[in-house]
Amino acid sequence: MTYDLLLGLMGFAFVSSITPGPNNLMLMASGANFGFRRTIPHMFGIGLGFTFMVFLVGIGLGQIFDSVPVLHMILKIVSVVYMFWLAWKIGNSAPPQKSEAEGTPITFLQAAAFQWVNPKAWAMALTAVTVYSPSRDLEGALWVALIFGATNLPSVSSWTVLGQQMRRFLTNPKRLRIFNWSMAALLIASLYPVLGL
Repeated sequence: MTYDLLLGLMGFAFVSSITPGPNNLMLMASGANFGFRRTIPHMFGIGLGFTFMVFLVGIGLGQIFDSVPVLHMILKIVSVVYMFWLAWKIGNSAPPQKSEAEGTPITFLQAAAFQWVNPKAWAMALTAVTVYSPSRDLEGALWVALIFGATNLPSVSSWTVLGQQMRRFLTNPKRLRIFNWSMAALLIASLYPVLGL
């Protein structure tokens, strides 16, 4: 990988990781509802799950969708159903005082598995591999995955911090309810550009 290609990949990884999307919206809601510490497994699930996904796409998994287009439609349907379920879960999150005892943030494995039905994650992975590792060889896939792994975790963590900082403002149950349902609505809205709904 050339130096210019590496810089371009780093820029793409940062911009696509830091901009709003399903992962970042869920992390902001989790930070507000559960705090930073309880959201750490969620953050690591996203970072490591997405890195692994990029690597597998880089070594040829993406070609399966080219060969069997119906799989792409199935992925879209599963993604939409799962995103609606997550939006419902976010919208009904417990207030911060109750969430410490009752609520449960998304786990490491749930966050890692979510990458496989996250439309933005698929778009990012396929774009990164196509543009920055067009040969789809093992070395190229590894570079793309490592750059995303190094860039993604700090980027998504900033959304958790933002949510945690908002927590002070959200101590009022009504404001928290409005925030949670706003995050749920934005999560659903994030499907529009990726799926073309």
